[in-house]
Amino acid sequence: MIAEPNKTTTIQVIERMMSLLDALAHERDPVSLKELSKNTGLHPSTAHRILNDMVTARFVDRTDPGQYRLGMRLLELGNLVKGRMSVRDAAIDFMRDLHKSTGQTVNLSVRQGDEIVYIERAYSEFSGMQVVRTIGGRAPLHLTSVGKLFLAMDEPKQVRSYAMRTGLSGQTRNSITDLAKLERELNAVRSRGFSRDNEELELGVRCIAAGIYDDNAKLVAGLSITAPADRLQESWLGDLTGTATRISSALGYTATQ
Repeated sequence: MIAEPNKTTTIQVIERMMSLLDALAHERDPVSLKELSKNTGLHPSTAHRILNDMVTARFVDRTDPGQYRLGMRLLELGNLVKGRMSVRDAAIDFMRDLHKSTGQTVNLSVRQGDEIVYIERAYSEFSGMQVVRTIGGRAPLHLTSVGKLFLAMDEPKQVRSYAMRTGLSGQTRNSITDLAKLERELNAVRSRGFSRDNEELELGVRCIAAGIYDDNAKLVAGLSITAPADRLQESWLGDLTGTATRISSALGYTATQ
């Protein structure tokens, strides 16, 4: 059988390009050809040839003779990807996996004004839930686990303004309708890094939620597990927060931000 040298060579070039891009990505300042050759294990002449091609394609910028940094073309492509990727697209497969591991309803929600809006869910008819929030459904921020995540990001004066606008009206005997109690709850959310709804929106239903962040470290959505009050398990927290982290990573968020 005749080998395919052209195909093999192409794959090798791509692998070498990626190793150079990864090496450049780890440096804040321009990097010398000598340093890139050392960090990638590529011969200087090989690294130089590939870098020249990437400079021509604007994937790499040559700042000074023998000095390189990532190019603007990567930023342009990154912005295109970001513009075409929605939170829902990034989350849906992860949500399905979380639903399979817990057997409970998994919701994806975003903030719109003083409410959260459910934009996606993963659930089964056998989850035991009497009420499953429909996609497009809304609920007050202070009565939901995801809503509390967003309120916890607000300044104290913004929380007070929210309380004035909404009157902190309740839905059940567990609803938080007192500003001081809400502020204590939000402090707990900030400390824990996740939030709870203890039958505050619907009796018999409890939720836990974790935040989803974009590449600017902005809270853009919340991921929640909803279950009958007597079935919600603390052991799901690890899966929930891990799933929210993976969705955030898919949106470009890094934990060092």
